Amino acid sequence: MESVTSATEQPETSAARRPAAAPRLIATDLDGTLLRDDKTVSERTVAALAAAEAAGIEVFFVTGRPARWMDVVSDHVHGHGLAICANGAAVVDLRDGARFVDVHPLGRAEALAVVHAVRAAAPGSSFAVERTTGFHYEPEYPPFFLDPGAVVAPAEKLLAEDSGCTEPILKLLASHPDLGPDEFLTIARTAAGEHGSFTRSSPTALLEISGLGISKASTLARCCAERGIAPEEVVAFGDMPNDLEMLDWAGTAYAMANAHPDVLAVTAHHTVANNEDGVAAVIEQILEARTGGELH
Repeated sequence: MESVTSATEQPETSAARRPAAAPRLIATDLDGTLLRDDKTVSERTVAALAAAEAAGIEVFFVTGRPARWMDVVSDHVHGHGLAICANGAAVVDLRDGARFVDVHPLGRAEALAVVHAVRAAAPGSSFAVERTTGFHYEPEYPPFFLDPGAVVAPAEKLLAEDSGCTEPILKLLASHPDLGPDEFLTIARTAAGEHGSFTRSSPTALLEISGLGISKASTLARCCAERGIAPEEVVAFGDMPNDLEMLDWAGTAYAMANAHPDVLAVTAHHTVANNEDGVAAVIEQILEARTGGELH
């Protein structure tokens, strides 16, 4: 792991910025966006990603997934090999065994404060902890994608100083059995928003909590700045609330036709659904525009 940093300043938003006709970087979410519902990358999308890289346009995968779930796209990272994972909490090198290059952790004390505040505001909540080394969860936490090597214990024990787990916390996850997803998000943000960044990407009441100020946008902005790429030179794609900051930051942003209503409402450009290769369709249009067409 090369570096561990704290929360960064919020990136400048896209308000009043003029989109670039010749983008230098494409930033795309995975689930519900680049990937089809069966979690595959279509042949058309594979070809579009390769064509973009061949044309000198970098492609960054920017996802809520942990590094260990990136094998589905690891063959398509092309030149730089990097991906932004865990909603901006980590940058990993997929060409080097998903090695952590940069980490923006959620502090242990802040994670505990979130647990206590959310539990008080929404009784019945259960929690899981995503660290750089693995995933641990409470006994009541729903069996989504559970790791057989995980520690199962109350969140207070998982987050205790003497827990034996010293690796950085990438995100805390909170689940509720009865509340609606957006209702749970609103309640949790109101109760504990001062301790972390709250978002969601699941159709269920499953929240993802990162370090304060950490989002897909904050880490993408850092990666672009390191490459001398301005927001106006970035085209971003997404479908869920955890994509909102990134879509707002990028000079040109596309919501998938299957996106959450909030994403569709605030994103100027829309493309067809993930199952219809909406990202590939726009990339093809971008490459065509470079030969004399217009970017719509």
